[in-house]
Amino acid sequence: MKKTRFNWDLLGMSASIACAIHCAVLPLFLTALPLFGWEVLHNPWFEGGMIGLAGVVGSQALYHGYKQHHRRLMPVVLFAAGFACLILKEVFHDYHVLLLVPAVGLILWAHLLNLRLVGRRHTSEPASADGAERPKAA
Repeated sequence: MKKTRFNWDLLGMSASIACAIHCAVLPLFLTALPLFGWEVLHNPWFEGGMIGLAGVVGSQALYHGYKQHHRRLMPVVLFAAGFACLILKEVFHDYHVLLLVPAVGLILWAHLLNLRLVGRRHTSEPASADGAERPKAA
């Protein structure tokens, strides 16, 4: 029976895009929600949930890619920088947009790089124990 693989990077990118849509587009279209008593735009539970989701999914995707496929730290560093910007935007509310844009960009870049490295690993020769690709036989 064929084992189904779950792509954590695609889920991570989707969560990052959902976060960006929430933070950028939702305020433009849903500014009347507080009139009905529903405050989702600045709800700390919702914000914390989105950041937590990004952290869990992103960490799982990058851990799997790093451990199982490529052993490269660059996706982890990019994700950590983006995640730090996500946390900082909650602390420094005056710089919300200035921190949100690099947060989403860095997290997406980390997932795309991780996905590319995983794909490269699947299309190349098996790697040696140190993570370097083996030279192809002539």
